[in-house]
Amino acid sequence: MSMKSFPKPSELPVPAGAEGWEKLYPYYLVFQDKLKEQEDAKFWFCDSQHWPTVFKPFETIGGEFAVKCLGQYNARHLMIPNANGIEFRVHLGYLYMSPIPVPEDQIAARVPLFEERVGYYFQNWPRLLEQWHTKVKGTIDEMEQITFAKPPAVVPIEDIHSGKAMDGSEVLLDNYDRLIQLAYQNWQYHFEFLNLGYIAYLDFFNFCKQVFPNIPDQSIATMVQGVDMELFRPDDELKGLAALAVELGIQSAFENADDADATLGAIRASAGGEHWMTRWEEAHEPWFNFTVGNGFYGHDKYWNEYPEIPLNYIKDYIARLDAGQEILRPVEGLIAEKERIVEEYRELLDGDNLAAFDGKRGLAAQCYPYVENHNFYIEHWTMGVFWRKVRELSRLFHAEGFWTEPDDLLYLGRNEVRDAIFDLVTWWGVGAAEPIGPSYWPEEIERRRAIVDALKTARPAPALNTPPASITEPFTRMLWGITTEQVQQWLGEGEAVEGGGLRGMAASPGVVEGPARVVTDADQLSEVQQGEILVATVTAPSWGPIFGKIAATVTDIGGMMSHAAIVCREYGLPAVTGTGSASTTIRTGQMLRVDGTKGIVQILDAPTVEGPGAHSHSHDHDEPAHV
Repeated sequence: MSMKSFPKPSELPVPAGAEGWEKLYPYYLVFQDKLKEQEDAKFWFCDSQHWPTVFKPFETIGGEFAVKCLGQYNARHLMIPNANGIEFRVHLGYLYMSPIPVPEDQIAARVPLFEERVGYYFQNWPRLLEQWHTKVKGTIDEMEQITFAKPPAVVPIEDIHSGKAMDGSEVLLDNYDRLIQLAYQNWQYHFEFLNLGYIAYLDFFNFCKQVFPNIPDQSIATMVQGVDMELFRPDDELKGLAALAVELGIQSAFENADDADATLGAIRASAGGEHWMTRWEEAHEPWFNFTVGNGFYGHDKYWNEYPEIPLNYIKDYIARLDAGQEILRPVEGLIAEKERIVEEYRELLDGDNLAAFDGKRGLAAQCYPYVENHNFYIEHWTMGVFWRKVRELSRLFHAEGFWTEPDDLLYLGRNEVRDAIFDLVTWWGVGAAEPIGPSYWPEEIERRRAIVDALKTARPAPALNTPPASITEPFTRMLWGITTEQVQQWLGEGEAVEGGGLRGMAASPGVVEGPARVVTDADQLSEVQQGEILVATVTAPSWGPIFGKIAATVTDIGGMMSHAAIVCREYGLPAVTGTGSASTTIRTGQMLRVDGTKGIVQILDAPTVEGPGAHSHSHDHDEPAHV
């Protein structure tokens, strides 16, 4: 029986107005006509979990650095026996991936190398992780020191006397190069421990499946839950600030939280307000280096630049505290459930199996927090500083007439930016009337802007080409939820849901009913109401403040170790991930029944509300996906 296929890249229609989109991106990021036969033979899935929005040219840097560095740790550092890295392409503005297997005849030779390298990390985990924090924070500190300014109008006389023999333009060029290098450096650090966290969990997972053949995946995940993660620290800071506001009786100062200056002024003028403000300032570094997005896009909004975002979250927490609600994560309950399940399975083992179970579970629990914690240090903190510096450079060009909007640098590729810098310093250095850029870039950027906007009108295909008969690559299954069963569901070949509905990954247990709230953009988070079921392409780790309000989560993509799955388990919420099409099938206001234990989402009725969060209002999700 021939297997159904997803469309080939060449079969997907180009949205009207997006013709020539391929030229926005480097040649090595797009499918090539001369390689069509080889590329069409591979299965590609869309990573909308990390890149749900069309790339502007400069923004591919996050995808390139992340996927390249992920691959190098599989293929060059750790020598994972059965998994190399991941090939990746941008097609119609979205990122597609294809895992690279290790040839069967090379697996055995990699095993001893893998065991030696992984063993060293696991045996020295605390020391090496402390060293990792030092390296990453040092990189961020150096990035913070970078500035972008025009060279002086006249070389200082001191430089004449010292024989420096440079005009300052080299500083602008060097600082740009260094900014890119530092971002790349922290992305390499990002993956030093990440795959190890997955490996430790996967080792425990596989052992449990071996000794307990019928154990549910969720029971294994539960045995490492209830941990104190740094990724939750920004949200915990907001909860602490809300509790302090209630204690001080200054709740009324938050009535107009959208106006940050007015709100902070009202707090300062309140009795006890200075005490609260001291606590607010203490929380800023580093915990407000946090975005409501995921850090991969230049448009992501960070708390330390948009204080109205954390102030509104605090306002919401205050209202919930005043209503007598509990706002803290149910950590004690999660730990109790973890310990109960661990003991139940320990009692079924003895001897070597018991020792192996304890050792593997202990290692997985030790490494598990990094799977989420790294997000704060890289995606949020590092990339927050990076994008701030990029905007600083963009504004310098904007002031010189290179483009019409302050952030238009994002429509250039990163190598084109260096050319523009050289154009700028050449004009300045030789005393010409003006650089070439102002006569070239405004029109070109408008052309590119129109193409990007046109690409946004279509949702990406979830996958391309013919999937393999069986998907076994462990990271693809764990992180993205790309399993044989899920791909069959996407193709309409999977087991039907009784009564209609969607099937996905049973990511966090529990069954709830409630109205849907479809969120396709972080700006819509303020629309989420108490008791609603969040439906999204994917959730970001930084959406923690709304997890105390929602009843469950449903996503288009994601596996058992995806951010949505982990965060929902840590908040004790049901979750179904990897449905493929929930955000384009479900409408805001529809009543849903989410069974996170079985991985099923049922739509119970027709929409009752066509609210602002409904799919039809999304600028990035204007049409349902058709496979």
